[in-house]
Amino acid sequence: MSSYNVALNFEDGVTRFVECKAGEKVLDAAFRAKINLPMDCSDGVCGTCKCRAESGRYDLGDDYIEDALSADEKDRGLVLTCQMVPQSDCVIAVPASSTACKTEQSRFAAVVTRVEAHNDAAVVLELDVGAAAPVFLPGQYVNIDVPGSGMRRSYSFSSAPGESRIGFLIKKIPGGVMSSWIDGAQPGDPVEMTGPLGSFYLRAVERPLLFLAGGTGLAPFLSMLEVLARAQSQQRVHLIYGVTRDLDLVQVEAIGAYTAKLPNFTYATVVADAESKHPRTGWVTQHIPADALNDGDVDVYLCGPPPMVDAVRKYFDDNGVKPNSFHYEKFTPNAVTVDA
Repeated sequence: MSSYNVALNFEDGVTRFVECKAGEKVLDAAFRAKINLPMDCSDGVCGTCKCRAESGRYDLGDDYIEDALSADEKDRGLVLTCQMVPQSDCVIAVPASSTACKTEQSRFAAVVTRVEAHNDAAVVLELDVGAAAPVFLPGQYVNIDVPGSGMRRSYSFSSAPGESRIGFLIKKIPGGVMSSWIDGAQPGDPVEMTGPLGSFYLRAVERPLLFLAGGTGLAPFLSMLEVLARAQSQQRVHLIYGVTRDLDLVQVEAIGAYTAKLPNFTYATVVADAESKHPRTGWVTQHIPADALNDGDVDVYLCGPPPMVDAVRKYFDDNGVKPNSFHYEKFTPNAVTVDA
């Protein structure tokens, strides 16, 4: 008998995973995990438990009434969790906060296994979580408690879900809380974190993908590429990785390795510095090939600093680019600590 993992994404960015046993309805599996999804009748009559299925295969049966879920709503991916029986792993968007559903973020511990600096631009941080490998959606992030500071910082996973060793690509900020700690971090140092979090994650792959990464916004795409490679995806994927200076180009070899793992993967790197000798200079928007947009039949994922995200959105608007879907995440470097 098979069981399936169902990701419940709440409005406040918290994600919880529940295991659905064969033939089990999502609502029942959630209650078994002490997650109180919205519900009233639990018989397919009231529609209170209506959510959106963002990926996966499932069966809704025919024991619900039209007033609870119309044919049009069903065609748009809406489901009744009291009737939904997964037939694969699924992702469900829940129109309620995690606190309203009486659940919370998962918390887990890890130890440092590797700290690798890339020039003065970024650091690769690798942590070992042992047998308690966190489950997350490729593209999501966690909040890491910075040891000894009483503060936490948010970082996207650069590794694939389900691994005992998880990775992060962290921007170096002189005087920053995380940067100051990581400069002295040693293998074996303990770290705690909470998550996963975030609505920026890889959806079902049904058409060409365009990935746009800015700086350490590359991290979630490394996770996505690994997931695509393991799934032996044949879909076209083009990644454009933009940075400010030549020294900011990191993990380029890791990106290049996916050209051998994914038969239809291509990528380009771009440096904004006009004095750079890099083959491509300027902005990411100046290097988006027309075929990568596939006449709009493309899913676009963008992760970078706010000015980059705003610039890409303006470029799409000004040029009438309307992709099938456009998912983006802005990140802002954490504030520098100042001694009083």
